[in-house]
Amino acid sequence: MIISASRRTDIPAFYIEWFMNRIEQGFFYSINPFNPKQIKAVSLRSDDVDAIVFWTKDAAPMLKYLDKLDDKGYKYYFQYTINDYPAIFEPHMKPVEERIETFIRLSQKIGKSRVVLRYDPIIVSNFTPLDYHIEKFGEIAERLSGFAERVVISFVDFYGKVSNRWKRLIDTGALKLMDITKPEHAWEINFLVSELIKIAGSAGMEIFSCAEKADFSRLGMKRGSCIDANLINRIFGLNIHARRDRNQRKECLCAESVDMGMYNTCPHLCTYCYANLKEQTVKKNVARHDATSPFLIGS
Repeated sequence: MIISASRRTDIPAFYIEWFMNRIEQGFFYSINPFNPKQIKAVSLRSDDVDAIVFWTKDAAPMLKYLDKLDDKGYKYYFQYTINDYPAIFEPHMKPVEERIETFIRLSQKIGKSRVVLRYDPIIVSNFTPLDYHIEKFGEIAERLSGFAERVVISFVDFYGKVSNRWKRLIDTGALKLMDITKPEHAWEINFLVSELIKIAGSAGMEIFSCAEKADFSRLGMKRGSCIDANLINRIFGLNIHARRDRNQRKECLCAESVDMGMYNTCPHLCTYCYANLKEQTVKKNVARHDATSPFLIGS
């Protein structure tokens, strides 16, 4: 079994004490996000867990717990997102240099093969045009050269709840967005992808796309998976034969996993995030968090 921690919230940044308590107790309660009455206990015993995939934008709170995880025999790697967006998109992030330093410390601690850089989602706007991404990605990749083997990119999805957060700014003309994945922007997306591939190569990183309909293989970019059984097998010398996760959208190539998180619980409150509905809901849920509970929210 592969544990995802988590697509739905940032456990290393905000809930690491709870996570370590769950490790000590050897289980957590998983709630079906579409049917809250459907609850099941999931084992976290090291004998039952093939690997843990952590998703985070800030692993700093977790660094002090890595030795304990290692001592208990857990195998894990990180999907570590670093963007450098203005506050209109990321209102509560630490300075990018601080997050890069944490990435480097993590890579030095566990090895560069176990820290995957994510530069996503890519938002093309009047605040963040193509040149912005080329410049910022270049700066991040240069700083992390030698500390990551692979990088994953994806383009923002304009879900209804995401677009609604930007509606007032769009209506007033303060924010102008481009859906670069539309056919009429083929030149722009191919140009940007080509530039990102060059930058990643110069930094010694292999670059992959994440859950994109478009095929960029002719440009030199492979389709990737975030919950990657092949990567787990290579890093840890295992032989996992995991099925594709049918609960994800059809473009997603991730292996089947059990997610520890819950929606509407991430205090980063990035305006492009699909995992949060409303800020007020997130704040209410965070207030109900109990680090000693087998549930992420509530008891």
